[in-house]
Amino acid sequence: MKFLFDVFPVILFFFTYKWGENHTDTAQQLANYYLSNLVSGNTLSAEQSPILLATAVTIVASVAQISYLLLRKKKVDAMLWISFIIIAAFGSATIYFHNETFIKWKPTVIYGCYAASFLLGQFIFKKNLLKTAMGSQISMPEIIWSKLSLIWVAYFIIMALVNLYVAFNFPTSTWVSFKLYSIATLPVFIIAQSFFLSKYIEEPT
Repeated sequence: MKFLFDVFPVILFFFTYKWGENHTDTAQQLANYYLSNLVSGNTLSAEQSPILLATAVTIVASVAQISYLLLRKKKVDAMLWISFIIIAAFGSATIYFHNETFIKWKPTVIYGCYAASFLLGQFIFKKNLLKTAMGSQISMPEIIWSKLSLIWVAYFIIMALVNLYVAFNFPTSTWVSFKLYSIATLPVFIIAQSFFLSKYIEEPT
């Protein structure tokens, strides 16, 4: 459930874009009605409207996500804060300049921030983020924790680079689909690790 909650804005982005792509006239009308005062030039083309509507919906969904957690007095994970800030910044730039380049860079920047967080934690602050999160359930040698952290760094870097390749070598519609489907790589990545980590998981007494 938490995974679905975290990726909810991405799912909305996908469906909003696909709807706008199939209903260009209505999408343009909605974009001009709700977003024209937020863009430079105050006019939006039918071609631009789907990506701008999807971006606006994603920003609103991210705000609602954070607000829900704060109102329920629940902890907002650092990763969620990072995602929210980057979505707000790159999404706002996309809408104002009505230029999809900004939002296409957003996943790469997020993955880059995640990779940097793991590297800074391990080599600068001497704090393994994975061990901090899972150390109470899994007992492993420090060298294994370090290797596992670097595997996560490699995953984030690969995803960041693949996103750039798809974003700037394929049509926007293809990139939007890739953005959604690439989410599935995370649970697959975690499941693959679980087979290795299973021997270290401590059984409850």
